[in-house]
Amino acid sequence: MTPVDYSGLYPETILSAIEARGHLTSGRMLALNSYENRVYRVELEDAPPVVAKFYRPERWSDEAILEEHGFSRELAEAEIPVVAPMADEADNTLSVYDGYRYALFPQQGGRWPDLESRRDLAWMGRFLARIHAIGARRPFEYRRRIGVANYGRESAGYLLAEGFIPAHLDPAYRTLADDLLDSVERCFERAGDVSEIRIHGDCHRGNVLWTDAGPHFVDLDDCVNGPAIQDLWMLLAGEREEMEIQLSYVLEGYGDFADLDPRELHLVEALRSLRMMHYAAWLARRWTDPAFPQAFPWFNTARYWENHVLELREQLSRTQEPALNPAMGV
Repeated sequence: MTPVDYSGLYPETILSAIEARGHLTSGRMLALNSYENRVYRVELEDAPPVVAKFYRPERWSDEAILEEHGFSRELAEAEIPVVAPMADEADNTLSVYDGYRYALFPQQGGRWPDLESRRDLAWMGRFLARIHAIGARRPFEYRRRIGVANYGRESAGYLLAEGFIPAHLDPAYRTLADDLLDSVERCFERAGDVSEIRIHGDCHRGNVLWTDAGPHFVDLDDCVNGPAIQDLWMLLAGEREEMEIQLSYVLEGYGDFADLDPRELHLVEALRSLRMMHYAAWLARRWTDPAFPQAFPWFNTARYWENHVLELREQLSRTQEPALNPAMGV
């Protein structure tokens, strides 16, 4: 029977799952910071610790998870610093125990990146360009793509249908969401027919670990088909002038291994808008998971939704501005 939540994922289930893969556990484990999935560091008696990721039931199909694993292994084989899942004796990376699908990964340490220096931003640019060069070989077949319909309109529709938007904000949110998504669509029209490739998809600094050897990803759980700029704009922060400088540094490194279609710069604020709407809907969809109200106590309050509307209004203005010009940062 396939579980619908994590209520049956007991410590003994986790340890037994790992031992079913042929490892002898010490019985010691630590829950790691993850909300969408459940992730644990587990000590072994006969080998270094492993990281066990138990996939959220009913989120991804088996085919989509295996595409994530295949992409990770493809990158690792190209000597790109990504932590790929461990395979069993039959070369399977996805296992099932008590209905829970899981994968094991070697433990990889590191710290969050600073990304305040030209050197580090250029390094990230080189890293992402190498990933994109592999990602451009073929698209995902089973994983989603970033689009206005699924990230924007479906997100707004869910929040409205499920009653998350407070009554006093409902009319303003409806009008604003429509106006913003229309503006986002015009950004895509200005960009034209840009390429969609396999990308990380959630490339904020919290998903990057840094060591003396440079950056690496430990998880590609949100990898999707999308424009390359999606993985670049999330490295930027601050006012427009600051982002243009940061982007010039990122592209300085990126250009060593790949070329970014300059038309994709029209998508930066459009993609930021879609992420903001998708993130709010993601929290709403997970609100019945007990871990979420505990981890995000500020969500679904009147203040949260009031600020969310203000942020979307700012995004409407930003999507109507000219595209970022990294040459201004040179």
